Amino acid sequence: MSQGLRPGYCAGTSETTGERPVGLLDSVDWQGNIFKNGAWTPGHGGDYAVVEPATGGELGRMGQAAPKDVAEAAASAAEAQREWAALPHPARAAVLRKAGDLWQRHAEEISGWNVREVGAVPGMAGFALHVASEECYEAASLPARAIGEVLPSEEPRLSMARRMPAGVVAVISPFNVPIILGIRSVAPALALGNAVLLKPDPRTAVTGGALMARVFEEAGLPPDVLQMLPGGADVGEALVTDPNVRVISFTGSTPVGRRIGELAGRHLKRAHLELGGNSALLVLDDADVDAAVNLATWGSFFHQGQICMTTGRHLVADRLYDDFVERLAAKADALPVGDPAADQVALGPVIDAGQRDRIHGMVTASVDQGATLASGGTYEQLFYRPTVLAGTPLTAPAFADEVFGPVAPVTRVSSVSQAVELAAASEYGLSLGIVTRDAMRGLAVAEQIPTGIVHINDQTVNDEANAPFGGLGASGTGSRFGGAAANVEAFTETRWITMRGEPPRYPL
Repeated sequence: MSQGLRPGYCAGTSETTGERPVGLLDSVDWQGNIFKNGAWTPGHGGDYAVVEPATGGELGRMGQAAPKDVAEAAASAAEAQREWAALPHPARAAVLRKAGDLWQRHAEEISGWNVREVGAVPGMAGFALHVASEECYEAASLPARAIGEVLPSEEPRLSMARRMPAGVVAVISPFNVPIILGIRSVAPALALGNAVLLKPDPRTAVTGGALMARVFEEAGLPPDVLQMLPGGADVGEALVTDPNVRVISFTGSTPVGRRIGELAGRHLKRAHLELGGNSALLVLDDADVDAAVNLATWGSFFHQGQICMTTGRHLVADRLYDDFVERLAAKADALPVGDPAADQVALGPVIDAGQRDRIHGMVTASVDQGATLASGGTYEQLFYRPTVLAGTPLTAPAFADEVFGPVAPVTRVSSVSQAVELAAASEYGLSLGIVTRDAMRGLAVAEQIPTGIVHINDQTVNDEANAPFGGLGASGTGSRFGGAAANVEAFTETRWITMRGEPPRYPL
Protein backbone atom coordinates (compact mmCIF):
# COMPACT_ATOMS: atom_id res chain seq x y z
CA MET A 1 0.00 0.00 0.00
CA SER A 2 1.36 3.38 -0.94
CA GLN A 3 2.05 6.01 1.68
CA GLY A 4 -0.74 8.15 0.20
CA LEU A 5 -3.32 5.62 1.29
CA ARG A 6 -2.66 6.21 4.97
CA PRO A 7 -3.28 9.97 5.10
CA GLY A 8 -1.94 11.70 8.14
CA TYR A 9 -1.54 8.38 9.95
CA CYS A 10 1.13 8.16 12.61
CA ALA A 11 0.35 5.21 14.85
CA GLY A 12 0.60 5.83 18.57
CA THR A 13 1.86 3.20 20.96
CA SER A 14 -0.48 1.13 23.07
CA GLU A 15 -0.46 2.00 26.77
CA THR A 16 -0.93 -1.67 27.64
CA THR A 17 1.48 -3.41 25.25
CA GLY A 18 3.85 -0.64 24.22
CA GLU A 19 3.32 -1.69 20.59
CA ARG A 20 2.13 0.38 17.68
CA PRO A 21 -1.37 -0.62 16.54
CA VAL A 22 -1.67 -2.03 13.04
CA GLY A 23 -3.73 0.35 10.93
CA LEU A 24 -7.38 -0.60 10.62
CA LEU A 25 -7.21 -0.51 6.83
CA ASP A 26 -3.70 -1.96 6.58
CA SER A 27 -4.83 -5.39 7.74
CA VAL A 28 -7.62 -5.94 5.16
CA ASP A 29 -7.98 -5.80 1.39
CA TRP A 30 -10.43 -2.89 1.31
CA GLN A 31 -9.24 -1.36 -1.95
CA GLY A 32 -12.01 -1.62 -4.56
CA ASN A 33 -14.24 -3.58 -2.19
CA ILE A 34 -17.36 -3.25 -0.08
CA PHE A 35 -17.98 -5.04 3.23
CA LYS A 36 -20.72 -7.61 2.62
CA ASN A 37 -21.53 -11.05 4.03
CA GLY A 38 -18.65 -10.84 6.48
CA ALA A 39 -15.94 -10.20 3.88
CA TRP A 40 -14.30 -7.45 1.87
CA THR A 41 -15.55 -8.25 -1.59
CA PRO A 42 -16.07 -6.44 -4.92
CA GLY A 43 -19.47 -4.80 -5.29
CA HIS A 44 -21.65 -5.28 -8.33
CA GLY A 45 -21.29 -1.55 -9.05
CA GLY A 46 -17.52 -1.69 -9.73
CA ASP A 47 -15.21 0.75 -7.99
CA TYR A 48 -14.35 4.46 -8.05
CA ALA A 49 -11.67 6.90 -6.92
CA VAL A 50 -11.58 8.30 -3.40
CA VAL A 51 -10.72 11.97 -4.01
CA GLU A 52 -9.11 14.47 -1.65
CA PRO A 53 -11.07 17.73 -2.06
CA ALA A 54 -8.17 19.94 -0.99
CA THR A 55 -5.85 18.68 -3.75
CA GLY A 56 -7.96 16.71 -6.21
CA GLY A 57 -5.61 13.77 -5.71
CA GLU A 58 -6.72 10.16 -5.54
CA LEU A 59 -6.39 8.61 -2.08
CA GLY A 60 -7.46 5.11 -3.04
CA ARG A 61 -10.34 3.21 -4.64
CA MET A 62 -13.57 2.20 -2.99
CA GLY A 63 -15.93 -0.54 -4.11
CA GLN A 64 -19.44 0.45 -5.11
CA ALA A 65 -22.59 -1.50 -4.32
CA ALA A 66 -25.54 -2.09 -6.62
CA PRO A 67 -29.15 -3.08 -5.77
CA LYS A 68 -28.18 -6.75 -6.13
CA ASP A 69 -25.70 -6.30 -3.27
CA VAL A 70 -28.47 -4.86 -1.10
CA ALA A 71 -30.69 -7.90 -1.60
CA GLU A 72 -27.84 -10.29 -0.77
CA ALA A 73 -26.70 -8.29 2.26
CA ALA A 74 -30.20 -7.83 3.64
CA ALA A 75 -30.92 -11.55 3.46
CA SER A 76 -27.76 -12.50 5.32
CA ALA A 77 -28.25 -9.66 7.81
CA ALA A 78 -31.73 -10.92 8.66
CA GLU A 79 -30.30 -14.34 9.49
CA ALA A 80 -27.38 -12.96 11.51
CA GLN A 81 -29.61 -10.55 13.42
CA ARG A 82 -31.53 -13.31 15.15
CA GLU A 83 -28.38 -14.83 16.61
CA TRP A 84 -26.97 -11.44 17.56
CA ALA A 85 -30.18 -10.45 19.37
CA ALA A 86 -30.23 -13.79 21.21
CA LEU A 87 -26.80 -13.22 22.80
CA PRO A 88 -26.72 -12.41 26.53
CA HIS A 89 -26.87 -8.65 26.95
CA PRO A 90 -23.32 -8.38 28.43
CA ALA A 91 -21.93 -9.84 25.19
CA ARG A 92 -23.49 -7.13 23.05
CA ALA A 93 -22.44 -4.45 25.52
CA ALA A 94 -18.84 -5.72 25.42
CA VAL A 95 -18.66 -5.30 21.64
CA LEU A 96 -19.88 -1.70 21.91
CA ARG A 97 -17.39 -0.89 24.67
CA LYS A 98 -14.52 -2.35 22.66
CA ALA A 99 -15.62 -0.35 19.62
CA GLY A 100 -15.46 2.80 21.74
CA ASP A 101 -11.91 1.91 22.74
CA LEU A 102 -10.92 1.27 19.12
CA TRP A 103 -12.06 4.73 17.97
CA GLN A 104 -9.60 6.14 20.51
CA ARG A 105 -6.81 3.63 19.85
CA HIS A 106 -6.83 4.37 16.11
CA ALA A 107 -7.63 8.07 16.43
CA GLU A 108 -4.62 9.28 14.45
CA GLU A 109 -5.28 6.99 11.51
CA ILE A 110 -8.99 7.81 11.39
CA SER A 111 -8.41 11.53 11.89
CA GLY A 112 -5.95 11.51 9.01
CA TRP A 113 -8.60 10.12 6.70
CA ASN A 114 -11.16 12.58 8.05
CA VAL A 115 -8.91 15.54 7.32
CA ARG A 116 -8.05 14.45 3.79
CA GLU A 117 -11.16 12.68 2.52
CA VAL A 118 -13.73 15.00 4.16
CA GLY A 119 -11.72 18.25 4.26
CA ALA A 120 -12.20 18.61 8.02
CA VAL A 121 -9.75 20.69 10.02
CA PRO A 122 -7.96 18.60 12.68
CA GLY A 123 -10.10 20.03 15.49
CA MET A 124 -13.25 18.90 13.74
CA ALA A 125 -11.75 15.49 13.02
CA GLY A 126 -10.82 15.10 16.68
CA PHE A 127 -14.31 16.09 17.78
CA ALA A 128 -15.80 13.46 15.47
CA LEU A 129 -13.60 10.78 17.03
CA HIS A 130 -14.60 11.89 20.52
CA VAL A 131 -18.30 11.69 19.64
CA ALA A 132 -17.83 8.30 17.96
CA SER A 133 -16.31 6.73 21.05
CA GLU A 134 -18.90 8.35 23.33
CA GLU A 135 -21.73 7.10 21.12
CA CYS A 136 -20.40 3.57 21.50
CA TYR A 137 -19.97 3.87 25.26
CA GLU A 138 -23.45 5.35 25.59
CA ALA A 139 -24.90 2.58 23.41
CA ALA A 140 -23.12 -0.05 25.52
CA SER A 141 -25.53 0.77 28.35
CA LEU A 142 -28.61 0.01 26.25
CA PRO A 143 -28.52 -3.83 26.30
CA ALA A 144 -28.83 -3.83 30.10
CA ARG A 145 -31.76 -1.41 30.23
CA ALA A 146 -35.22 -2.57 31.25
CA ILE A 147 -36.87 -3.67 28.01
CA GLY A 148 -40.51 -3.54 28.98
CA GLU A 149 -43.13 -3.14 31.67
CA VAL A 150 -45.73 -5.20 33.46
CA LEU A 151 -49.28 -4.09 32.66
CA PRO A 152 -52.42 -4.46 34.75
CA SER A 153 -54.96 -6.84 33.20
CA GLU A 154 -58.65 -7.46 33.75
CA GLU A 155 -57.99 -11.17 33.18
CA PRO A 156 -56.14 -13.61 35.51
CA ARG A 157 -52.90 -13.45 33.58
CA LEU A 158 -49.51 -11.78 33.45
CA SER A 159 -49.61 -8.95 30.89
CA MET A 160 -46.41 -7.33 29.62
CA ALA A 161 -45.18 -4.88 27.02
CA ARG A 162 -41.72 -5.80 25.75
CA ARG A 163 -39.32 -3.95 23.50
CA MET A 164 -38.02 -6.17 20.68
CA PRO A 165 -35.27 -5.41 18.13
CA ALA A 166 -36.72 -3.99 14.93
CA GLY A 167 -34.66 -6.44 12.85
CA VAL A 168 -32.55 -5.04 10.00
CA VAL A 169 -31.94 -1.28 10.10
CA ALA A 170 -30.73 0.67 7.07
CA VAL A 171 -28.52 3.65 7.95
CA ILE A 172 -28.00 6.19 5.15
CA SER A 173 -25.44 8.83 6.12
CA PRO A 174 -24.19 12.01 4.39
CA PHE A 175 -20.77 13.34 3.39
CA ASN A 176 -20.38 16.28 5.73
CA VAL A 177 -19.75 14.65 9.13
CA PRO A 178 -19.72 10.99 8.12
CA ILE A 179 -18.43 9.49 11.35
CA ILE A 180 -20.87 11.21 13.72
CA LEU A 181 -23.86 11.02 11.40
CA GLY A 182 -23.33 7.30 10.88
CA ILE A 183 -22.30 6.11 14.32
CA ARG A 184 -25.18 7.79 16.15
CA SER A 185 -27.56 5.34 14.42
CA VAL A 186 -25.23 2.38 13.93
CA ALA A 187 -24.14 2.07 17.57
CA PRO A 188 -27.56 2.13 19.29
CA ALA A 189 -29.17 0.00 16.57
CA LEU A 190 -26.52 -2.69 17.08
CA ALA A 191 -26.64 -2.45 20.86
CA LEU A 192 -30.39 -3.05 20.85
CA GLY A 193 -30.00 -6.30 18.91
CA ASN A 194 -30.48 -5.17 15.31
CA ALA A 195 -28.38 -5.83 12.23
CA VAL A 196 -27.34 -2.76 10.23
CA LEU A 197 -26.85 -2.06 6.53
CA LEU A 198 -24.78 1.12 6.29
CA LYS A 199 -24.82 3.20 3.11
CA PRO A 200 -22.31 6.04 3.45
CA ASP A 201 -22.13 8.84 0.92
CA PRO A 202 -19.73 7.61 -1.80
CA ARG A 203 -17.67 10.80 -1.47
CA THR A 204 -16.69 9.92 2.12
CA ALA A 205 -17.14 6.16 2.20
CA VAL A 206 -13.74 5.43 3.75
CA THR A 207 -14.25 7.69 6.75
CA GLY A 208 -17.98 7.06 7.06
CA GLY A 209 -18.05 3.42 6.00
CA ALA A 210 -14.90 1.35 5.67
CA LEU A 211 -13.33 2.54 8.93
CA MET A 212 -16.61 2.09 10.80
CA ALA A 213 -16.96 -1.44 9.47
CA ARG A 214 -13.39 -2.20 10.51
CA VAL A 215 -13.90 -0.83 14.03
CA PHE A 216 -16.82 -3.17 14.65
CA GLU A 217 -15.11 -6.07 12.89
CA GLU A 218 -12.13 -5.66 15.24
CA ALA A 219 -14.49 -5.23 18.20
CA GLY A 220 -15.81 -8.75 17.66
CA LEU A 221 -19.15 -8.07 16.01
CA PRO A 222 -20.32 -11.33 14.38
CA PRO A 223 -20.21 -11.54 10.56
CA ASP A 224 -23.13 -10.05 8.60
CA VAL A 225 -24.47 -8.02 11.55
CA LEU A 226 -22.97 -4.84 10.05
CA GLN A 227 -22.47 -4.49 6.31
CA MET A 228 -21.20 -1.47 4.38
CA LEU A 229 -22.67 -0.65 0.97
CA PRO A 230 -21.52 2.62 -0.64
CA GLY A 231 -23.65 3.56 -3.62
CA GLY A 232 -25.96 5.99 -5.31
CA ALA A 233 -29.69 6.64 -5.25
CA ASP A 234 -30.46 3.19 -6.66
CA VAL A 235 -28.79 1.57 -3.65
CA GLY A 236 -30.69 3.87 -1.29
CA GLU A 237 -33.99 2.96 -2.93
CA ALA A 238 -33.14 -0.74 -2.73
CA LEU A 239 -32.48 -0.38 1.00
CA VAL A 240 -35.82 1.32 1.61
CA THR A 241 -37.81 -1.21 -0.41
CA ASP A 242 -36.07 -4.46 0.56
CA PRO A 243 -38.51 -6.64 2.54
CA ASN A 244 -35.85 -7.59 5.08
CA VAL A 245 -35.25 -3.95 6.08
CA ARG A 246 -37.70 -2.73 8.72
CA VAL A 247 -36.37 0.69 9.77
CA ILE A 248 -34.60 3.39 7.76
CA SER A 249 -32.44 5.96 9.54
CA PHE A 250 -31.59 8.73 7.09
CA THR A 251 -29.53 11.87 7.57
CA GLY A 252 -29.28 14.23 4.62
CA SER A 253 -31.04 16.91 2.62
CA THR A 254 -34.71 17.72 2.99
CA PRO A 255 -35.63 16.97 -0.66
CA VAL A 256 -34.06 13.50 -0.49
CA GLY A 257 -35.58 12.92 2.93
CA ARG A 258 -39.04 13.66 1.59
CA ARG A 259 -38.57 11.06 -1.15
CA ILE A 260 -37.32 8.46 1.34
CA GLY A 261 -40.23 9.17 3.67
CA GLU A 262 -42.74 8.76 0.83
CA LEU A 263 -41.15 5.52 -0.33
CA ALA A 264 -40.97 4.13 3.19
CA GLY A 265 -44.61 5.02 3.75
CA ARG A 266 -45.66 3.07 0.66
CA HIS A 267 -43.80 0.05 2.03
CA LEU A 268 -45.19 0.54 5.56
CA LYS A 269 -41.78 1.08 7.14
CA ARG A 270 -40.61 3.51 9.77
CA ALA A 271 -38.26 6.21 8.51
CA HIS A 272 -36.35 8.39 10.95
CA LEU A 273 -35.40 11.51 9.03
CA GLU A 274 -32.80 14.03 10.20
CA LEU A 275 -32.79 16.64 7.47
CA GLY A 276 -31.62 20.15 6.65
CA GLY A 277 -31.66 23.30 8.71
CA ASN A 278 -31.54 27.05 8.49
CA SER A 279 -30.95 27.75 12.14
CA ALA A 280 -31.30 31.22 13.59
CA LEU A 281 -29.04 33.00 16.08
CA LEU A 282 -30.93 35.78 17.88
CA VAL A 283 -28.70 38.52 19.28
CA LEU A 284 -30.93 40.42 21.69
CA ASP A 285 -30.42 44.09 22.51
CA ASP A 286 -28.70 43.38 25.85
CA ALA A 287 -26.13 40.96 24.40
CA ASP A 288 -22.35 41.37 24.62
CA VAL A 289 -21.29 42.03 21.03
CA ASP A 290 -17.86 40.42 21.29
CA ALA A 291 -19.38 37.27 22.76
CA ALA A 292 -22.07 37.24 20.09
CA VAL A 293 -19.54 37.62 17.28
CA ASN A 294 -17.44 34.79 18.68
CA LEU A 295 -20.49 32.54 18.75
CA ALA A 296 -21.59 33.65 15.28
CA THR A 297 -18.16 32.94 13.79
CA TRP A 298 -18.14 29.39 15.07
CA GLY A 299 -21.80 28.80 14.27
CA SER A 300 -21.53 29.85 10.62
CA PHE A 301 -17.96 28.98 9.61
CA PHE A 302 -17.03 25.83 11.57
CA HIS A 303 -16.41 22.93 9.17
CA GLN A 304 -16.97 25.30 6.24
CA GLY A 305 -20.63 25.64 7.26
CA GLN A 306 -21.26 22.05 6.15
CA ILE A 307 -23.29 21.09 9.22
CA CYS A 308 -27.06 20.77 9.43
CA MET A 309 -27.05 22.90 12.62
CA THR A 310 -24.93 25.68 11.09
CA THR A 311 -26.14 29.17 11.96
CA GLY A 312 -27.89 30.20 8.75
CA ARG A 313 -29.62 33.40 9.89
CA HIS A 314 -28.27 36.07 12.23
CA LEU A 315 -31.11 38.20 13.62
CA VAL A 316 -29.44 41.12 15.39
CA ALA A 317 -31.04 43.85 17.50
CA ASP A 318 -31.00 47.24 15.81
CA ARG A 319 -28.77 48.98 18.37
CA LEU A 320 -26.06 46.28 18.06
CA TYR A 321 -26.39 45.58 14.36
CA ASP A 322 -23.72 47.87 12.82
CA ASP A 323 -21.11 46.94 15.42
CA PHE A 324 -21.94 43.23 15.02
CA VAL A 325 -21.60 43.29 11.23
CA GLU A 326 -18.32 45.20 11.34
CA ARG A 327 -16.71 42.85 13.88
CA LEU A 328 -18.04 39.67 12.26
CA ALA A 329 -16.75 40.78 8.84
CA ALA A 330 -13.32 41.58 10.30
CA LYS A 331 -13.25 38.19 11.99
CA ALA A 332 -14.17 36.46 8.74
CA ASP A 333 -11.49 38.31 6.80
CA ALA A 334 -8.86 37.15 9.31
CA LEU A 335 -9.68 33.44 9.16
CA PRO A 336 -7.11 31.35 7.25
CA VAL A 337 -8.52 29.00 4.60
CA GLY A 338 -6.53 26.17 3.03
CA ASP A 339 -5.52 22.52 3.01
CA PRO A 340 -6.03 21.22 6.57
CA ALA A 341 -3.57 18.38 5.99
CA ALA A 342 -0.78 20.79 5.06
CA ASP A 343 -1.40 24.03 6.96
CA GLN A 344 -2.88 25.37 10.18
CA VAL A 345 -6.19 26.72 8.90
CA ALA A 346 -9.62 27.54 10.29
CA LEU A 347 -11.51 26.38 7.21
CA GLY A 348 -10.74 23.59 4.75
CA PRO A 349 -12.29 22.90 1.35
CA VAL A 350 -15.95 22.29 0.66
CA ILE A 351 -16.64 18.78 -0.53
CA ASP A 352 -16.77 19.26 -4.32
CA ALA A 353 -17.28 21.71 -7.17
CA GLY A 354 -21.03 21.18 -7.25
CA GLN A 355 -21.36 22.23 -3.64
CA ARG A 356 -19.03 25.22 -4.14
CA ASP A 357 -21.01 26.43 -7.13
CA ARG A 358 -24.28 26.09 -5.25
CA ILE A 359 -22.90 28.19 -2.37
CA HIS A 360 -21.56 30.85 -4.70
CA GLY A 361 -24.79 30.97 -6.67
CA MET A 362 -26.78 31.62 -3.51
CA VAL A 363 -24.35 34.34 -2.41
CA THR A 364 -24.40 36.17 -5.75
CA ALA A 365 -28.18 35.86 -6.04
CA SER A 366 -28.57 37.33 -2.55
CA VAL A 367 -26.31 40.26 -3.42
CA ASP A 368 -28.33 40.80 -6.59
CA GLN A 369 -31.44 41.00 -4.40
CA GLY A 370 -29.94 43.70 -2.18
CA ALA A 371 -27.63 42.05 0.38
CA THR A 372 -24.29 43.78 0.99
CA LEU A 373 -21.15 41.68 0.73
CA ALA A 374 -19.37 42.66 3.95
CA SER A 375 -16.65 40.03 3.56
CA GLY A 376 -15.80 36.96 1.50
CA GLY A 377 -17.88 35.92 -1.49
CA THR A 378 -14.82 34.59 -3.32
CA TYR A 379 -13.13 31.21 -3.74
CA GLU A 380 -10.08 29.45 -5.14
CA GLN A 381 -10.66 25.88 -6.27
CA LEU A 382 -12.78 24.36 -3.46
CA PHE A 383 -11.68 26.86 -0.81
CA TYR A 384 -14.58 29.25 -0.20
CA ARG A 385 -13.85 32.33 1.88
CA PRO A 386 -15.99 32.83 5.00
CA THR A 387 -18.66 35.26 3.87
CA VAL A 388 -20.77 37.83 5.69
CA LEU A 389 -23.88 39.22 4.00
CA ALA A 390 -25.28 42.36 5.63
CA GLY A 391 -28.80 43.63 5.25
CA THR A 392 -29.91 40.34 3.75
CA PRO A 393 -33.47 40.55 2.38
CA LEU A 394 -35.87 37.98 3.77
CA THR A 395 -36.49 36.60 0.29
CA ALA A 396 -32.80 36.25 -0.60
CA PRO A 397 -31.69 32.62 -1.09
CA ALA A 398 -28.98 32.87 1.57
CA PHE A 399 -31.59 33.88 4.16
CA ALA A 400 -34.57 31.79 3.09
CA ASP A 401 -32.81 28.52 2.24
CA GLU A 402 -30.09 26.28 3.64
CA VAL A 403 -26.73 27.33 2.16
CA PHE A 404 -24.59 24.52 3.60
CA GLY A 405 -21.49 26.63 3.25
CA PRO A 406 -19.48 29.25 5.19
CA VAL A 407 -21.99 32.09 4.79
CA ALA A 408 -23.41 34.30 7.55
CA PRO A 409 -26.48 36.29 6.44
CA VAL A 410 -27.19 39.11 8.93
CA THR A 411 -30.54 40.87 9.24
CA ARG A 412 -31.47 43.82 11.43
CA VAL A 413 -34.47 43.44 13.75
CA SER A 414 -36.23 46.30 15.54
CA SER A 415 -37.70 44.28 18.40
CA VAL A 416 -37.71 40.90 20.09
CA SER A 417 -41.15 40.21 18.67
CA GLN A 418 -39.85 40.78 15.14
CA ALA A 419 -36.89 38.46 15.80
CA VAL A 420 -39.28 35.78 17.06
CA GLU A 421 -41.53 36.23 14.04
CA LEU A 422 -38.64 35.90 11.57
CA ALA A 423 -37.03 32.97 13.36
CA ALA A 424 -40.32 31.07 13.49
CA ALA A 425 -41.25 31.83 9.87
CA SER A 426 -38.77 29.33 8.40
CA GLU A 427 -40.00 25.92 7.28
CA TYR A 428 -36.97 24.47 9.07
CA GLY A 429 -36.95 23.80 12.80
CA LEU A 430 -33.65 22.23 13.80
CA SER A 431 -31.54 24.37 16.13
CA LEU A 432 -31.80 27.81 17.72
CA GLY A 433 -29.32 30.04 19.53
CA ILE A 434 -30.18 33.08 21.66
CA VAL A 435 -27.60 35.52 23.03
CA THR A 436 -28.66 37.67 25.98
CA ARG A 437 -27.39 38.74 29.40
CA ASP A 438 -30.69 37.50 30.88
CA ALA A 439 -30.84 33.71 30.44
CA MET A 440 -34.43 33.49 31.68
CA ARG A 441 -35.46 36.05 29.09
CA GLY A 442 -33.71 33.96 26.48
CA LEU A 443 -35.63 30.86 27.54
CA ALA A 444 -38.92 32.77 27.37
CA VAL A 445 -38.07 33.85 23.82
CA ALA A 446 -37.15 30.29 22.86
CA GLU A 447 -40.56 29.04 23.99
CA GLN A 448 -42.10 31.02 21.11
CA ILE A 449 -39.96 29.48 18.34
CA PRO A 450 -40.54 25.83 17.38
CA THR A 451 -37.24 23.95 17.04
CA GLY A 452 -35.93 20.57 18.14
CA ILE A 453 -32.85 22.09 19.82
CA VAL A 454 -32.31 25.35 21.72
CA HIS A 455 -29.08 26.81 23.14
CA ILE A 456 -29.29 29.88 25.37
CA ASN A 457 -26.07 31.90 25.22
CA ASP A 458 -24.49 29.56 22.73
CA GLN A 459 -24.45 29.10 18.98
CA THR A 460 -26.44 26.47 17.12
CA VAL A 461 -23.84 23.72 16.55
CA ASN A 462 -23.69 21.34 19.51
CA ASP A 463 -23.83 17.56 19.89
CA GLU A 464 -23.60 15.11 22.80
CA ALA A 465 -24.16 11.36 22.69
CA ASN A 466 -26.64 11.29 25.59
CA ALA A 467 -28.80 14.18 24.36
CA PRO A 468 -31.84 13.79 22.06
CA PHE A 469 -31.24 15.20 18.60
CA GLY A 470 -33.67 16.04 15.82
CA GLY A 471 -35.67 18.78 14.17
CA LEU A 472 -39.19 19.77 13.28
CA GLY A 473 -40.90 20.64 10.02
CA ALA A 474 -38.56 20.47 7.05
CA SER A 475 -35.73 19.56 9.44
CA GLY A 476 -37.09 16.09 10.05
CA THR A 477 -39.31 13.86 12.11
CA GLY A 478 -38.22 14.87 15.61
CA SER A 479 -35.65 13.61 18.11
CA ARG A 480 -34.75 10.22 16.67
CA PHE A 481 -31.17 9.97 17.88
CA GLY A 482 -29.33 10.43 21.11
CA GLY A 483 -30.23 9.54 24.66
CA ALA A 484 -31.54 6.18 25.74
CA ALA A 485 -35.25 6.95 25.39
CA ALA A 486 -35.00 8.25 21.82
CA ASN A 487 -32.72 5.40 20.72
CA VAL A 488 -34.95 2.71 22.19
CA GLU A 489 -37.96 4.29 20.50
CA ALA A 490 -36.12 4.48 17.19
CA PHE A 491 -34.68 0.99 16.92
CA THR A 492 -37.13 -1.33 18.68
CA GLU A 493 -40.73 -2.47 18.30
CA THR A 494 -43.24 -2.96 21.12
CA ARG A 495 -44.78 -6.40 21.62
CA TRP A 496 -47.70 -7.21 23.95
CA ILE A 497 -47.23 -10.54 25.75
CA THR A 498 -49.63 -12.34 28.10
CA MET A 499 -49.16 -15.55 30.11
CA ARG A 500 -51.69 -17.76 31.90
CA GLY A 501 -51.14 -20.73 34.14
CA GLU A 502 -54.12 -22.55 32.56
CA PRO A 503 -55.85 -21.97 29.20
CA PRO A 504 -59.20 -20.18 29.57
CA ARG A 505 -62.48 -21.72 28.38
CA TYR A 506 -64.39 -19.60 25.86
CA PRO A 507 -68.17 -19.94 25.30
CA LEU A 508 -67.96 -21.07 21.66
